[in-house]
Amino acid sequence: MRRLLCVPIIHSQADMGSAGAALARESRALMGEQRWARHEAVVDGFWESVAAYLRSFDPRQVRVYQDGMAVGGAVGRRIVEEVAARGSKNYQLILELLKGGAELRKTEDPVLLFQERENILGVMQPGMGPERPQNSSQYQQQRDRLMVERDKFIAGTIDALLKEGELGVLFIGANHNVAAHLPGDISVEAVKSQEKVQAYFAELYLGRDEKRFEELSQYLTAPVRPL
Repeated sequence: MRRLLCVPIIHSQADMGSAGAALARESRALMGEQRWARHEAVVDGFWESVAAYLRSFDPRQVRVYQDGMAVGGAVGRRIVEEVAARGSKNYQLILELLKGGAELRKTEDPVLLFQERENILGVMQPGMGPERPQNSSQYQQQRDRLMVERDKFIAGTIDALLKEGELGVLFIGANHNVAAHLPGDISVEAVKSQEKVQAYFAELYLGRDEKRFEELSQYLTAPVRPL
């Protein structure tokens, strides 16, 4: 039985590239300074919790698969180093694993990533006017299709490359469902619940239930207890 740990990603501002500062300002304005500060603390605590758990494994056995990573090897490592240097908690953890002897593997199909980027840019084009509802609907359909195709590709990559005795670690957005496309001989363990990550972000941006928000925050930052 092959083994794969799935880590749902909670992005920090550094993961968002050049748009990160603007998105952070918009998010802060939307949710308020107090909740934004709490969110930043949750991001830090989440990645500290995940890192502490992954440090319990021999990194030389770890094979890293990363959401959006279309290359592996030396080129992939340079990308990890660059994003980690910008402050990404996700990539800082990957870099720590790589320095311990883990292997970074190509995870995604660059063609599908390009199509997804074009789809996002298409719905963001100004001047859509009355056509926007139609374009938005097309965007949703394309997004859902590309999500499934990406998940199938990632699952196929893991199936083809992950061997007995290796520990796969997949860092993946919480809206993905790669596990549904993996063969039965790969044991999938969720490091944190994807559903609770989704619920956390729904409560963060749209909710008004402070008790629920705090419960989800505490879950995400608590020591890892695999599901």
